[in-house]
Amino acid sequence: MAVRSRSLVAGVGLMVLAAGVLAACATPAGSGTASTPKPTSSASASGGSGGELEVDAAWVDGGRMIALVTEGSSSTDCIPVAGETSYANGVLEVELVAPPEATVCTADYVPRATLVGVPEGVDPTQDLEIRLTGEYTGDTDLDGVAGLTAGGSTDYLPSAGWADDGQFVIVTWGSSTCVPVISEVAATSSTEVTVTFATPPADQACTMDMVPRATVAQVTTELDDDGEVFAILTGAEFDNVRIPIIGHD
Repeated sequence: MAVRSRSLVAGVGLMVLAAGVLAACATPAGSGTASTPKPTSSASASGGSGGELEVDAAWVDGGRMIALVTEGSSSTDCIPVAGETSYANGVLEVELVAPPEATVCTADYVPRATLVGVPEGVDPTQDLEIRLTGEYTGDTDLDGVAGLTAGGSTDYLPSAGWADDGQFVIVTWGSSTCVPVISEVAATSSTEVTVTFATPPADQACTMDMVPRATVAQVTTELDDDGEVFAILTGAEFDNVRIPIIGHD
């Protein structure tokens, strides 16, 4: 069964996105983007100060987290953050909180990810409906994946999950101010996608926190529909790290 989220509100190469917030677990990570857009206000670039959002979703961190992919400014401070979550009868409700009105955002419009801790009661092996609440609204379905387990402590290892056609979210752990920036994504076989990260500046100063950083990547080449697909992370701090992309594209 193909595992991907189906947005009811409507869903670069390569676009490099920013990390969101892991609800009740971590602070926002940073962002990276392939261009240098002009700054603008939060209302026009963050996806608006509320209202309906295009939304897709992916399982990451072995089923402990869900990455919600929305579109808007790639600026870290302009990505909606996860607030309260609740689960009942197969429906996960997630409050997404808009940035303050005075927040200055870049004027790009790209997919970016907000990380949400999976609450008690959710079985990631079963299909899940996700509804956005609060200032933003939206609805998407996320297929269950055999072998995933919610709860427990993270292993702090990279993970990845399919969100939509050719689009997947990569989660890495480290400093919130030094998020890895993707320079290239390429299918190197029918079951492998190589993700190359840019070499960070030698004088880059990083905070000493340890948080999940979510990056959205896109691959346009057709991959194996029947088997597991792996992401090969290389460049920057990664030395050919091979991780499964959860679910089938």
